[in-house]
Amino acid sequence: MSQGPASPSAADALDTAALERWCTDHVPVFSGPLSLHVIEGGQSNPTFHLHAASGRYVLRKKPPGVLLPSAHAVEREYRVLRALAKTDVPVPPALALCEDPTVIGTAFYVMDFVPGRTLWDPALPELAPEKRAAVYADLGRVLAAIHSVDLDAVGLSDHGKPGNYFERQVTRWTKQYRSTDAYRIDSMDRLAEWLPEHLPTDTGASALLHGDYRLDNVLLHPTEPRIVAVLDWELSTLGDPLADLSYQAMTWRLSPGQFRGMAGKDLESLGIPTERAYVASYCQRVGRVPPRPEVWHFVVACSMFRLAAILHGVAIRALRGNAAASNAAEIGKGARLVADVAWDSIAHPRKDPS
Repeated sequence: MSQGPASPSAADALDTAALERWCTDHVPVFSGPLSLHVIEGGQSNPTFHLHAASGRYVLRKKPPGVLLPSAHAVEREYRVLRALAKTDVPVPPALALCEDPTVIGTAFYVMDFVPGRTLWDPALPELAPEKRAAVYADLGRVLAAIHSVDLDAVGLSDHGKPGNYFERQVTRWTKQYRSTDAYRIDSMDRLAEWLPEHLPTDTGASALLHGDYRLDNVLLHPTEPRIVAVLDWELSTLGDPLADLSYQAMTWRLSPGQFRGMAGKDLESLGIPTERAYVASYCQRVGRVPPRPEVWHFVVACSMFRLAAILHGVAIRALRGNAAASNAAEIGKGARLVADVAWDSIAHPRKDPS
């Protein structure tokens, strides 16, 4: 979720007066008048910057129209933010949830505004090499903190289903991908056949997973190379931490033209660790043995399939006219690019994280 330049256009469709009344009744110490602007950049749940006499807030809502199954779970996201408030995981304070669609058309929640930077290019051209290294070190630190949350203590032990996480994921995203015939991809179809036949059996203990952990889903301190908030928890669940780790590792596998990656970049000169070094550092933090090559090969392919399914959903929303961002159709084209890379990685697997 970017907190950059705002646009008032999509906000015009919301009933600001109704929202202000609701916030007055449900958001602690809230007082109007209220104005709101769209926060550009997100592809899932429309996000708005709220300005009020009592301060600045952020609102996340479901998009309008027909939605894909199990998508846009703002209620789930709100629950996680509340649960993590007193942990080592930095999250924005979640203030109030509205499940009544009559207020502004769909369910939504309001959280505090956290000042920070959203950086989109994983090569971090804005920063000096030593600060790039610090950002990646903090990405690993925060990911380890997420996976170390005491689920019973924070009330999230029921946040996911039991059983093989990767089997559930393959089933879920295959079902979502196949829920429409409007846009089919050959490599996605091949992955949907291959993945269930190669599920790993020695997956790790269940932990809290973010589900979409990458650079542009965290806020960095306004001036320092450290994370002040982890955003976009709608895909969070319980499962093997390798899922989050491999999802983030796609940054090293994909090029900028495929999906916000840095494949082909001179990492040493940039001050950014290699995929192998990042994975090893994470495993050391959590006290886990690095994954065997064949397991890592599968989980990376599975993460790419999952990302491609998410991007496919963006493309479908663009076709239906209820996408959260104006560039959804262009972003949705990444589904085919990512799926092609995933299928190629199966045909030509790496021996280990490199």
